[in-house]
Amino acid sequence: MSFETIKYELQDNVAVITFNRPEALNALSLQLTKDLFSAVSKAVEDKARAVVLTGEGRAFCSGGDLREMQLMWQKEGRIEAFMEEPLKALHDVILLIRQTPIPFVAAVQGVCAGAGTNFALACDLVFAAENASFNEAFVRIGLSPDCGGSFFLPRAIGEKLAAELFMTGETVSAERAAQFGMINRVVPAENLMTETLLMAQKLALAPTASIGRIKQMLNASFSNNLAQQLDLEHELQIESGKGNDFKEGVQAFFEKRAPNFTGS
Repeated sequence: MSFETIKYELQDNVAVITFNRPEALNALSLQLTKDLFSAVSKAVEDKARAVVLTGEGRAFCSGGDLREMQLMWQKEGRIEAFMEEPLKALHDVILLIRQTPIPFVAAVQGVCAGAGTNFALACDLVFAAENASFNEAFVRIGLSPDCGGSFFLPRAIGEKLAAELFMTGETVSAERAAQFGMINRVVPAENLMTETLLMAQKLALAPTASIGRIKQMLNASFSNNLAQQLDLEHELQIESGKGNDFKEGVQAFFEKRAPNFTGS
């Protein structure tokens, strides 16, 4: 399968998906959105055990494609036309990332703005180069956040800080983002992909079925009350206990060896 605006590579059970519109700072066009959905789906079909999401060139992703928005406005005669099918398609990709039961790691370099920031936050882990910067720039052009920003950001850094970043559109450095708890790690730019792939490969060797259940529990943890979350933990723990990875983990423990997990 080939893509117009995405690079896709499978290496050591890790799917590397790269936004590939460097001339547009990897702005999220409708075609890129469709390619991204297909690439994540292909990672699942290929039985990838982890996914790395990154960008080609000097940006991770600069957010929605304003030029395409303007062209659609001119064609449709309605400024809000881009917020219909294209935005729905973006939100479908966000849901796919969160609901796919394998770990996603974002490798962010350079510009990460608006919806690009929220795509990074939708991943389970975020590694950033020292030259990376993040913002929720929607307010700068009179928009409100999309792509899950209003869900992910306050959970990562708290409501008050999230309100400040949303309401000001302020750009924060990778170092500040790490201090906020917005991202996991800051690394030298030249080491970004090496460090990210090392983490992705480590996760790919883990019991990825368990990681999928961890994602499911984290997705529910802020909306469930304690009793509901305990019920979910009970249900998913039973599922885990039926899996081959639990049997392998216990056997490896008693045999004093490293486990060989298969994600089943």
